[in-house]
Amino acid sequence: MAIYLTSLFGSASIGVYSLATEKMLIIPKFVHAKKAERTADWLRVKLVHTTIGGSILVGALARANSNGILLPHFVRDEEIEAIKAVFDGNITIMETKKTAYGNMVLANDYGAIVDPRLKTSEIRKISDTLDVETVPGEIAQLPYVGSLAVATNKGVLAHPLLKDSERKLLEDMLKVPVDVGTINCGIPYVGIGLICNSHAAVAGSLTTGPEMFIIGHALGVVKEDERSESFQSHGRNSEAKLEDTV
Repeated sequence: MAIYLTSLFGSASIGVYSLATEKMLIIPKFVHAKKAERTADWLRVKLVHTTIGGSILVGALARANSNGILLPHFVRDEEIEAIKAVFDGNITIMETKKTAYGNMVLANDYGAIVDPRLKTSEIRKISDTLDVETVPGEIAQLPYVGSLAVATNKGVLAHPLLKDSERKLLEDMLKVPVDVGTINCGIPYVGIGLICNSHAAVAGSLTTGPEMFIIGHALGVVKEDERSESFQSHGRNSEAKLEDTV
């Protein structure tokens, strides 16, 4: 399966620090360039090597699909320029006190589910930016849907306590199959420990073999060639070395 394990800043919660779509990977500039480039190459996307508002919490603060990206109000001009250099979609700065749009929004290129506590005007702006139908919803009866699931154009992996009604909403809106699972040896908040797109996935370093199996099938990322074996054989050692420089 096209999945490998890594950590960022000594943490297995890689989804907190990075954001992947079908077109780009945003990863903090404090991550070693070779490690960032390797991850982007694995996902087959362009690399944006930047922080968001000076913060390394890229995955928590921003949400994107192929059509657009949502950014918090304190994003810096140079960070926007770094994104524009590789991404030609809509870029929207959300001028509200809320900042953790990575936690509040779950999206792929077909639809979006958002924290039901968001205002109607905010949901409309999110819909316009991502250019998809957007509705409020919950996962496991919790509102922070972006941290409770990951979504690609092939599948969704969600919190194990996903309700049947919530599953139906996800399938109807995101238009892909939905499965449940965990990350990093039993953590149900899969969004904080996994980045992915239709090509591949990168999971937190504590993720187990059975969890990887579920991730691979849920997201439809299967080995297309020998990339997985070659990366696992020599890339894991490289990752360990690079981690020391982060």
